[in-house]
Amino acid sequence: MSDNPKIRHNMMANAIRVLSMDAVQAANSGHPGLPMGAADIATVLFTKFLKIDPRQPDWPDRDRFVLSAGHGSMLLYSLHYLMGFEDMTLDEIKNFRQLGSRTAGHPEYGHAAGIETTTGPLGQGLATSVGMALAERMLNSRFGDDLVNHYTYVLASDGDLMEGISHEAISLAGHLKLSKLIVLYDDNDISIDGPLNLAESGDALGRFEAAGWFAERIDGHDPDAIEAAISAAQTLDKPTLIACKTTIGYGAPNKQGTSGVHGAPLGDEEISLTREALGWTSEPFDIPSDILDSWRMAGLKHVSERKAWQERLDAQDSEVSNRFTRVVSGDLPTRLEKAVQEYKQSLAENPSKLATRKSSEDALKAIVPTVPEMIGGSADLTGSNNTRTPEQEAVSADNYGGSFIHYGIREFGMAAAMNGMALHGGFIPYSGTFLVFSDYSRPALRLAALMEQRVIHVLTHDSIGLGEDGPTHQPVEHLAALRAIPNLLTLRPADATETLECWQIALEQSRTPSAMALTRQGLPAVRLEYSEKNLSAKGAYELASADGDALVTLLATGSEVHLAVEAKQQLEAENIGTRVISMPCFELFDKQKSSYRDDVLGNTPVRIAIEAAIRQGWDAYLRPGDGFIGMESFGASAPAERLFEHFGITVDTIVKNAKDRLDT
Repeated sequence: MSDNPKIRHNMMANAIRVLSMDAVQAANSGHPGLPMGAADIATVLFTKFLKIDPRQPDWPDRDRFVLSAGHGSMLLYSLHYLMGFEDMTLDEIKNFRQLGSRTAGHPEYGHAAGIETTTGPLGQGLATSVGMALAERMLNSRFGDDLVNHYTYVLASDGDLMEGISHEAISLAGHLKLSKLIVLYDDNDISIDGPLNLAESGDALGRFEAAGWFAERIDGHDPDAIEAAISAAQTLDKPTLIACKTTIGYGAPNKQGTSGVHGAPLGDEEISLTREALGWTSEPFDIPSDILDSWRMAGLKHVSERKAWQERLDAQDSEVSNRFTRVVSGDLPTRLEKAVQEYKQSLAENPSKLATRKSSEDALKAIVPTVPEMIGGSADLTGSNNTRTPEQEAVSADNYGGSFIHYGIREFGMAAAMNGMALHGGFIPYSGTFLVFSDYSRPALRLAALMEQRVIHVLTHDSIGLGEDGPTHQPVEHLAALRAIPNLLTLRPADATETLECWQIALEQSRTPSAMALTRQGLPAVRLEYSEKNLSAKGAYELASADGDALVTLLATGSEVHLAVEAKQQLEAENIGTRVISMPCFELFDKQKSSYRDDVLGNTPVRIAIEAAIRQGWDAYLRPGDGFIGMESFGASAPAERLFEHFGITVDTIVKNAKDRLDT
């Protein structure tokens, strides 16, 4: 290869372009435009800046690269093949978008080494990167520059910046002055429908600047300008946006600069013309050895830095190195179990009537000191969600050593940032909002489940029990909506003991996020005896057995469990044997052996489910003819007690329903 830096750069960038267009063509599906247009940006970043070691892709102090514009996935796959990631072979490139390949249509975390987060839903990659950059600063404050000192780079598209979540994310990043976050904006003026000006006339750079970022526009095909801009960004005390003016589909003579190259293969004729225009004579998927060697040498550039980092870690005091290794690996401290059991004993000895949001706060007071990597937060509802403990200092631009984040009214951005913190490693993020606002954060909750990340969402005011705020704030369908997400635990505890157990469950899920639905209103204790065993861990259990022969089984969650217990007492007074089953987590119950599920559900003549929410999801546990007492409409504005009466979710209703069913 030529010694001329410009020629060398062009040939290395063209390797990305041809691999991308060939893979998309072979799949007859994909987005060649972004990889071809952004190849110059990526070449400069990966060869001159990005601190990674393809042979140790999970090195904790590596730089993070997030392809927020996930539709351009072939850019990332091409880079990984060229750089020498062992699992990104040429066969994987050839099998782009095929079943079982590592090269999915959009980058998926866990499918291949070096994919830092799942992207594709636009805006979420950018927002997730804010959490990664924040985690880097927070971990740095705990362990210092010797162990934690790296950048988070993002390649974003017009679509990323148009999505509403980008506003939330850049505001939070600017407020916290996340100076090691550098966003490279592929500024190509094209969207799927056509020119960007069909739908956008705003000032992207001005928006970032207003949020506290440094922003500038450069020529995205000038490697010297790209290098200079990134070098300058590394010296600033604020996050940086570099708008790189590019031509989408660069090199394709008839399609470059048009929407026609955005999301469709170029076609054989245009590919032939592109090869000619780029001066590329090799066959499809064939990278000349001198070009590949240059890329592989770039992949080895930071091996010495990685080894030096390992030596620094090994030289640390054993307590520091062991703690760093533990938190980065995600292992829980052994002392957590003792803290849980001690607090559970005190709850049995001193039962009280508490809202489960308050029970959650008390549980956190017992747990957080033993698990200091827990990072709390709230979307401007700290006093309502009860997610902050007394010793937790607020994180700020002047104090990354805190352990509580004021996310502001940015539920979606908060959830995405939590995903980024979990993906980065070193922390267990949890945060709060009202259950009804889980709609705002649902796409990020879905990605957390898809990526198998341990994030914990505290969702309070979980039913009509929140009272006077009315139906706009009363979640009716939200439990069903959350339960519909695969690999998400929806936990709805009935009292303080179950709340503690649900926190333990959530923390012990190394590959599953959790949503904890908690009440505003006070609930009496229903667990009155100490049990070392976590009874909630199987998702459902018999809370109270029938005094004699069981005729009725009452299934309930959360705030309705105590209603079931009181109804049992009335039914038993009339010699109607009644069982009460508490079901704090459907998902965990569904994982149990059929023998356990059958034993818990029983086979009494009458079975009734009670939950202040819609019926959807309950029919998995109800037989034809079984009853459900809950919501069939939106709520209303009134005191909580009046609402439960109005909608018929009462002890009297349960008793009458059971007796009527026995009489038929």
